[in-house]
Amino acid sequence: MAPINFLVDGARTDAPTLVFAHGAGMPMDAPYMNTVAQGLAQAGLRVVRFEFAYMAQRRTGGSKRPPPKMPLLQEEYHAALSALARDVGADGPIVIGGKSMGGRVASLIADDLHAARHIRGVLCLGYPFHPQGKPDVLRVDHLEALLTPTLMCQGTRDPFGTEADVATYPLSPQIEMAWFEDGDHDLKPRKRVTGLDHAAHLAQFCEIAGSWVKERCAG
Repeated sequence: MAPINFLVDGARTDAPTLVFAHGAGMPMDAPYMNTVAQGLAQAGLRVVRFEFAYMAQRRTGGSKRPPPKMPLLQEEYHAALSALARDVGADGPIVIGGKSMGGRVASLIADDLHAARHIRGVLCLGYPFHPQGKPDVLRVDHLEALLTPTLMCQGTRDPFGTEADVATYPLSPQIEMAWFEDGDHDLKPRKRVTGLDHAAHLAQFCEIAGSWVKERCAG
């Protein structure tokens, strides 16, 4: 497996570390990911980003292939966590998560890591509860029995799982939902509806997520 490159926001190694993976079509240093990582760092977290291999290959002229199957992505996330201590260091508690697909992968590997006391929680931004336009193809089976403390931050009109959709799912009591009014999959609201802009929702997300990690996972 190729060496893993990390991006780190936040200087303190003893701060809670959030390992934050990208979504299916977004590299780790996309402007959106930069904004989120910097905001979370300002909220007191140490944010560590990495790329799955299919996305990293695009930087070297590789084809824009779709993400591989979940088992391989889970393996790669485990590899990133193994490299974390060696390459970046993390003295404080560790939380894993990501945007969309990255958060889904984190939630699939969380319970074994949590049971082994390697992580304290999971943070998902825009969880893909189902593929867009396919509300009957659910990705929630493992979420019903999830034992790891988890925060999912979701726009109420997210096409991958609206507030009305998610209300019908049998989610574990360990999962907390933070809803963002009229937000889409990136938490972007329609200003004419809410009077808020995207930056306001992202700032609110960083504040809520930072507080949750420090209060729920860092004690």
